[in-house]
Amino acid sequence: MSFEVPEDCRYLESHEWARPENGTVRVGISDFAQDELGDVVFVELPDEGDQIEREEAFGVVESIKAVSDIYAPVAGTVVEVNDALVNEPELVNEDPYGEGWMVAVEPEGDLEGLLSPAEYREQTE
Repeated sequence: MSFEVPEDCRYLESHEWARPENGTVRVGISDFAQDELGDVVFVELPDEGDQIEREEAFGVVESIKAVSDIYAPVAGTVVEVNDALVNEPELVNEDPYGEGWMVAVEPEGDLEGLLSPAEYREQTE
């Protein structure tokens, strides 16, 4: 099975994606990750203004199969949280790179060291 791996994102080995957008970085979990989790039933995210650290957990995704931490692909300040996931956590399954995004971060670094789309694709094959 092949999964969607957008070319405008970078990836952590733990299956989070990061997409630069107008000085911020939008973050979510990959198509592969949402498929592995199954139906997402709850998402816990930080508050706006919280600091997150690269490769450290900043939230939790709960599905019918498991509860998983969400790891930050970049360090920085959370400037926006996808509040739609509170009432519609299934957006993570339906549109992981669009409506299912989780937070936007004002980064304290760049995306150096994250996997390219080709590298991430190899990891999930």
